[in-house]
Amino acid sequence: MKVDVNKLRKYSFGTALAFVAATFLQPGVSHAQNDSLSLESSFRIGNAGVICSAEYSATDDRLVSMFDRAYQIVCRDAASAVGTMLVLRNDEDTPLADFVKTQINELQCNEPQDVKIENLGNIAAQECLDTSLSVDRKIYAVQQGGKILMVEGLKGYDSALRLGLLSVFNDRPTEGSVDVATTSLSDPAAFARIRAGELGEGAARKQAYELNNSGNFSESSEFFETLLSRGETNAVRSAEFLANQGLQQSNLGSFPGAEELFDEAEKSVEPDDGVTQRLIRNFRAIHYINQKQPDQALSTLAKPVAVLTEGSVDGDVGNGVIAERLSRQINGANEKLKILGAVGTGLSDEEIAIILDGQASQIRGSALRLQGKYEEAAPALLSAIEMLGSVREGRVNSIAWLMMEARYELGLIAEIQGDQVQASRAFEEAQLFAEQTYPQSPSLLTAKARLAAYFSRQNRTDEALALFEEIVQESEEIPSAAASMKDLLAPYFQLLGNRLAAEKSAGPKLYNAAQLLQRPGVAQTQAVLARELSEGDDEAAALFRLTVSRTRAIARTAADIARLSALPELSEVGQTTLAEAQDSLKNLQQEQTALQSRLGDFAQYRVLTSSRLELEDMQKLLRPGEGYYKISMVEEQAYAQLILPDDLRSVRLSASVSELSAMVADLRDSIVVYENGAPVTYPFDVAKARELYLVLFGELEDEISKIDHLIYEPDGALLQLPPTLLITEQKPVDDYLERILDIDADAFDFTGIDWLGRDKLVSIAVSQRAFADIRNIAPARAKKQYLGLGQNAQPMPAMMSASQSTASGQDRCAWPISTWRNPIASDELYLAQERLGVQGSDVIVEEGFSDSALLQRDDLSDYQIVHFATHGLVTAPRPQCPSRPALLTSFGDSGSDGLLSFKEIFDLRLDADLVILSACDTAGLATVAASREAGISSGGNYALDGLVRAFVGAGARSVLASHWPVPDDFDATKTLISGIFSVGESLPVGKSLSQTQHKMMDDPLTSHPFYWAAFILVGDGSKVVIE
Repeated sequence: MKVDVNKLRKYSFGTALAFVAATFLQPGVSHAQNDSLSLESSFRIGNAGVICSAEYSATDDRLVSMFDRAYQIVCRDAASAVGTMLVLRNDEDTPLADFVKTQINELQCNEPQDVKIENLGNIAAQECLDTSLSVDRKIYAVQQGGKILMVEGLKGYDSALRLGLLSVFNDRPTEGSVDVATTSLSDPAAFARIRAGELGEGAARKQAYELNNSGNFSESSEFFETLLSRGETNAVRSAEFLANQGLQQSNLGSFPGAEELFDEAEKSVEPDDGVTQRLIRNFRAIHYINQKQPDQALSTLAKPVAVLTEGSVDGDVGNGVIAERLSRQINGANEKLKILGAVGTGLSDEEIAIILDGQASQIRGSALRLQGKYEEAAPALLSAIEMLGSVREGRVNSIAWLMMEARYELGLIAEIQGDQVQASRAFEEAQLFAEQTYPQSPSLLTAKARLAAYFSRQNRTDEALALFEEIVQESEEIPSAAASMKDLLAPYFQLLGNRLAAEKSAGPKLYNAAQLLQRPGVAQTQAVLARELSEGDDEAAALFRLTVSRTRAIARTAADIARLSALPELSEVGQTTLAEAQDSLKNLQQEQTALQSRLGDFAQYRVLTSSRLELEDMQKLLRPGEGYYKISMVEEQAYAQLILPDDLRSVRLSASVSELSAMVADLRDSIVVYENGAPVTYPFDVAKARELYLVLFGELEDEISKIDHLIYEPDGALLQLPPTLLITEQKPVDDYLERILDIDADAFDFTGIDWLGRDKLVSIAVSQRAFADIRNIAPARAKKQYLGLGQNAQPMPAMMSASQSTASGQDRCAWPISTWRNPIASDELYLAQERLGVQGSDVIVEEGFSDSALLQRDDLSDYQIVHFATHGLVTAPRPQCPSRPALLTSFGDSGSDGLLSFKEIFDLRLDADLVILSACDTAGLATVAASREAGISSGGNYALDGLVRAFVGAGARSVLASHWPVPDDFDATKTLISGIFSVGESLPVGKSLSQTQHKMMDDPLTSHPFYWAAFILVGDGSKVVIE
């Protein structure tokens, strides 16, 4: 069969080299997954429920012999260990009760009781109180032969304690569900940081490499970052960790950040350190292949490395050995593994050098294949297999994986050259290896996706579809799978797209697969808000919010510690600040974990909520006249699904992702562009708006025309464009284009155009689950209806002078004081107050509207609607500065910067049905860095992840935000915002907005979308907010 070589090569870019990172420093000969837990430095507790793991603790001072073991139990969403497990030799036959007494000195405990644990029998149990944190704890202990097994931890994590004890008793993983509280706030990467913090350097380093090989790139990156941040590593380790962190960032697609880390690693490496130089060179080559630059990869591999004098080991790419000095450093970590029973498995210097050269040969073969030089690629790959197989017969974990990757590459070449027997064998062997070595991991899903894609290319469609369906189902159980799934599922989407017209079952399958592509960010924050308010219990909600607050404080404090630690020198004050931050972090972690345990008393927080929503449940959620329209972009293809209460329509869009991006850019440029720093508006491109409408909705026009409430979930560049400005009918477009041929015609008069938003209520959603969460949240319990905030006070001359000095001196990323000189008038605030009634409404302007005053208020949760009429700052003040979203306020008390920052907004305590942001481009993004500074561990870099997400995190059920600065010309902003409050009767907030926009569409002065289309409603626009 003839193979489309270009298609095959394109597919392989995203999948073939992502896992090539050799764990060459990971000692340990490969062994089956059902081996004794005593050989593992980490294992999962249970197989369902909240993810918890036991992390080997080599530094526990209770360990005496090499047969003793200690573990820290860590669970997702808990900021520190929730318990400790011990397996100790009892050579002195100490009675169990006497031993337990030695472990509870600081706890107030009841008398021990016998309890029965299934599959374990009767064991000793005690309940205790930790008076320092006012939290209950549990202790279980049992004797097994000549050993004492004990687990002690927080009572709220009792199921994890029991399963952990049962696992070490049986010396193998035990199935069971961990039924504990979860906030849904952390992600797999955040959990990885906690795990890494509980492990010693050697075990954490080993685990970091294992996470890389299993495809958990974000978690692996967190491990290496944690190792680096400890500040205890030498130059060799520092360069190694930086290089690994760079590789993980590259695997995740963060190429600029990866480049910086590689540069930093090269600066850290010693001139005669040929080993680490090879590591950096190899990883940088993979980095270039991830970017589809095989030429750069080959150039990188050709660079020389230091050659050491103590012998020589020749490889295909470079020469060099590990000197005795480096050998001692590398194998030093292996000493800690001896206590786990892995005595004698440390790799020698010669073996490590061979592995590195073998990896380089493999990377070279992959780059040559991507260039189409198959006759050169195959020998390089075969050489890699031979070199790697010569080290301990290929039985080292990292070698086995590298050899399998090399065989996979040879399989791709065989496929291209028509040898399907060899190709099929390579893909099937890769899947079998992943099943045996990395079960329930992204690596296994990747291996399956590669095989399924091969089936697809060979027209073995039924086999491909069945395997892809299996992948989609299994990915629900693998929390970190989503990050690596998008490109891998492209062939599946293509297969389903081919069948949408003929097979009714293809649509629901596409629906399920598309939910894997959910972006982190607003959706996660909406889920946390929904979880907080799930039962309306004041005590439970308050405890939940306190737990969330502590979690964010931990992330912020950790960021401060990292920033201070990265400084080349610290003053005495800086050293004190760092020490205080480190102490504060420990206290915050203990407090958060104790709060998390207490949260387990409330059943609603022990229920795991899936990020997915079944199609049937989504349809039940929709009301008559509603439709949920979702766009999914996979590689260069875009798909759309219209979910109706009784139907599902699925289409593959006729424009590519690049073409859609270009159309959005053209439309944005016809709305407003900046020339010489000033906004300029041109006649709107109605032909392009009509064209985009037909691309998105053309095949669904009949259904769309019957919808009153359109819930719209965009993707990619479409996140930057409100759908209301698309045009539903061709004739008004033709009439406009004919009319403006007259030289005297007004090209800015768009009255008569049939905009999508003319007769529809439109809500913006970020995922089906997030929309369901927001729809099901109970209304605000606020005592007052409205709070208007805005019109910042002009800064005083002294403040102006000080601020300008700061901006030009120490803080070059401060906004110039002129930013505060043009406040937005408060007219719209007072008009809203007049419409709603002065009683129950408040307006705060001028000096009262300061950042410090807002942060000190404890009554913000008393208002159902919170309305900001002020400037939004969503870009950076200078090109070299990071962007940090904020709202402009007056200057307040000492320390005030006149800004309500992204971080500070998250700290507001709202209970609002609606937040109105009558400011510039408030629907924009926040960077990952700004998100982390705010204590948010996931998301960032997407539209809506900025101020919208911050206000949802503060307690807003819906947010009215803008895609561009709305002008003051013709009182556009005042007309638009005040119109929402002037409709006379109680209407859904989305309908109020739609009716106001409708009036502006029919006014020649404001009919250009620049004036009326900027605002979008993120949330559920069908809810009545304004009475």
